[in-house]
Amino acid sequence: MPGPLRAAAAALAFFCTAATAQDPLLARNLAATCANCHGTNGNARGDMKQLAGVSAEKIIAAMADYKSGAQPATIMHQIAKGYTDEQIRLVAAWFAAQPAKK
Repeated sequence: MPGPLRAAAAALAFFCTAATAQDPLLARNLAATCANCHGTNGNARGDMKQLAGVSAEKIIAAMADYKSGAQPATIMHQIAKGYTDEQIRLVAAWFAAQPAKK
């Protein structure tokens, strides 16, 4: 990659990371998109997978499996591809910090 392009890519990565760090509600807002299937704050009902209280590592691994196609799914493989790795880390940490309701 030529020097100017490399510099531009580095600047873009820096500003994207800085923007993420500046929005304390970003993780919660991203996680809210999961509520339709996985329940409010990840407390699912019925047969849906619970996300609240699940370790971040487990959620990250599951999302990677959905993204790669290693884990079969009806819709999650498409949804997972719509998130960056950083967004997945944010959402996973947010759900891991939520108390699981029984």
